[in-house]
Amino acid sequence: MDWVSWFDAPDYEFARLVLQRGIAALYFVAFLSTLNQFPALLGEHGLLPVPRFLEGFSRLHRPTLFRWRYSDRLLRWVCAAGLAVSALLVAGVPQLGPPWVPLIAFLALWLLYMSVVNVGQTFYGFGWEMLLLEAGFTVAFLGSDQTEPPRTILLLLVWLVFRLEFGAGMIKIRGGREWRDLTALYYHHETQPMPGPLSRQAHLLPRPFHRLEVLGNHFAQLVVPFFLFAPQPLASAAAGIVIFTQLWLVASGNFAWLNWMAIVLAFAAVSDPVAHAVLPFLPLDWDREAGSRGNPTYWLAMCLAVTLLLVVLSYWPLRNLVSQRQLMNAAFNRWQLVNTYGAFGTVTKHRIEIVVEGTLDAEPDDTADWREYGFKGKPGDVRRLPRQWAPYHLRLDWLMWFLPLRTVHEEWFYALLGKLLEADRRTLRLLREDPFDGEPPRWVRVNSYLYRFATRAEFRETGERWVRTLLYEAIPPLSLRGSHGRR
Repeated sequence: MDWVSWFDAPDYEFARLVLQRGIAALYFVAFLSTLNQFPALLGEHGLLPVPRFLEGFSRLHRPTLFRWRYSDRLLRWVCAAGLAVSALLVAGVPQLGPPWVPLIAFLALWLLYMSVVNVGQTFYGFGWEMLLLEAGFTVAFLGSDQTEPPRTILLLLVWLVFRLEFGAGMIKIRGGREWRDLTALYYHHETQPMPGPLSRQAHLLPRPFHRLEVLGNHFAQLVVPFFLFAPQPLASAAAGIVIFTQLWLVASGNFAWLNWMAIVLAFAAVSDPVAHAVLPFLPLDWDREAGSRGNPTYWLAMCLAVTLLLVVLSYWPLRNLVSQRQLMNAAFNRWQLVNTYGAFGTVTKHRIEIVVEGTLDAEPDDTADWREYGFKGKPGDVRRLPRQWAPYHLRLDWLMWFLPLRTVHEEWFYALLGKLLEADRRTLRLLREDPFDGEPPRWVRVNSYLYRFATRAEFRETGERWVRTLLYEAIPPLSLRGSHGRR
């Protein structure tokens, strides 16, 4: 039947390859990040221990494998399983079998990672967590090498890119005035949560270029997404613009896997002929032997049922897109499917950094030898060149950026200070530098600094990439003995 043949998208084999392997690779990064950081942040003896969180946990609203019991050992097994399955998908092994094999593999990743996110509390409260979950669920229905790519699933992935890009664009237009008067990029490269090695150079570009950046951003997020649904080659051209703008964001900052996910998802709109025209080494005629057998009836019915489900669930994010009270990074169901996205509705004008110091001296006065703890990603040492971490996610460093925007008096932050006073090994492994080489300090304190990028002249003179000014003492000296300040 003609309508059944319409379901097949034989010209999107390359798109399926990129989507399945790319999203699986990002799951691998997410599980690796969790394996390395979760026990210290949220484990049995972490900053916000999951066992304590589960005491008041609503089992009806947050699906997780940890609903009955959590242990660090079980968490490691979950991560190990996620790493193994995602590695197999990157290698293309499940895709060699019938379509239900990669389906089960991706749904396993989705459920395993959802189990982590739903107990991750504030350390997993980022939009790219739900984006990874939604993408993983949707690509599960792309089939295998034995079937043609299903057109409806590809359209749902394009719809996901549209919500990601257009939602971010609308958040900006409805947000801070700096996006409307084209001055947002005067500040963003300097004040973004975790600058990269090229962020300072991007910040020092001429201001007219920054205004062009904002105009380009508005075009890429408010106009281009509509052309993702256009006929070819317009859809592929629109995807190319999305990919190009996201690569600029990758080069100029560290946003975990958010930009990489947008790049991978954009390939849902790229057809094989266009991909071959741009990259001639790609085959124009992919092996059709498997596809020539068509899609099994059960697979067709399953994909259409999932398409109907996701179309129905699209009502809430669609209504949110046109709402004057647009939500940013919100889920409308407990399975975190068909969410709404957006970022940086307002841009911070000044960079305030929270600096943690400790001392071995008995008296915590200004004559004491205060030494600064070094973090892996967030600015600290004014001479240090920021590193490129994305798509790897440094969760502690990201939350440190939020402290001056909210309050330093967060439960997890006081727990962090307590772990530093104990010289807790797991916690210290999250840092770049422990100034006491594993010895517990007697006191810790927290200062607030104003940071700005050094000009080229200042850098030539001092070798410092940042210029910082002490603002105030945010938290007075603390000790496990409780002699001064807050315990």
